[in-house]
Amino acid sequence: MKKSFKKIDREFRQHWKNYVLQSILATIAVFIVLYFLSLQHAVIIASIGATAFIIFAMPDSITAQPRNVIGGQLVGLLFGFLFSQFPHSTVLYSMIIYSLAVGASIFTMVVIDTEHPPAAGTALGVAITGITLKVFVALSISIILLSLIHVFFKPYIRDLT
Repeated sequence: MKKSFKKIDREFRQHWKNYVLQSILATIAVFIVLYFLSLQHAVIIASIGATAFIIFAMPDSITAQPRNVIGGQLVGLLFGFLFSQFPHSTVLYSMIIYSLAVGASIFTMVVIDTEHPPAAGTALGVAITGITLKVFVALSISIILLSLIHVFFKPYIRDLT
């Protein structure tokens, strides 16, 4: 039995320029984040990578809107910071604290209508590594930059999913 591996999005041929442009924009945005943060902050970097995916592959999604990106990431940052302040005396206690940071950020995002799934990763990353001025500035620049790109490039980007 011969399997077909020909699984390319049907709209790719017609809109290939969007696929290329949006991937390049995401690459630039993530490069800027990597420039400012060290790999010690891998979870936060991964969260911004996921944010870039949502903005550039799914720009029509509610989670890609600037209110959700900025609001959600700030909620994740806040709860990550708050839970990083608790003492981590054992591995089990650390796991509970990190989980609570994620749960509290999800709860708050849903309640204040700023749902942005990658922000839960930000809460986890900040709870694990703590926050420094460098992390705060890099994350703030990243979410503002990504939101500005979304707003200004909105006429030129399309939903790729």
